[in-house]
Amino acid sequence: MYKTIVIPLSLDQGLAPRLMELARLLKDDGGKLVAVHVLDQVPKFASYYMGDDAGSDKQNEILAAAKQGLVERIGAQQDAEAVVLTGHPGSSITDYAHKIGADCIIVGSHRPGLTDFFLGSTAARIVRYSRCSVHVLR
Repeated sequence: MYKTIVIPLSLDQGLAPRLMELARLLKDDGGKLVAVHVLDQVPKFASYYMGDDAGSDKQNEILAAAKQGLVERIGAQQDAEAVVLTGHPGSSITDYAHKIGADCIIVGSHRPGLTDFFLGSTAARIVRYSRCSVHVLR
């Protein structure tokens, strides 16, 4: 059983219900679930074209929409904290898990294609760089 479990959720894939179910089974009594979604950072050149004020407002809208989508993915129990991060998914998730002292990450993985062997997938990066246990769900 784990005290703090991080569950990375992609808003465009359907693994969230299975990931949350597994997390609830593996969570210790009194444990904590943290659902995480990572947004890529807006490139500096894009901010230039959007203007300082417009870029900030738009980014806040995107963050709010991502957080709402994450809350919907958690499910009816709403027993997990929803956190939206920005950056590269693999490193952002492992860094955040380490920062909050998580003892487990439960990540979903799709069946790898040819591009995954050249570029690597988020799940593979989490497994490779995490400082805590990682469960990979297919």
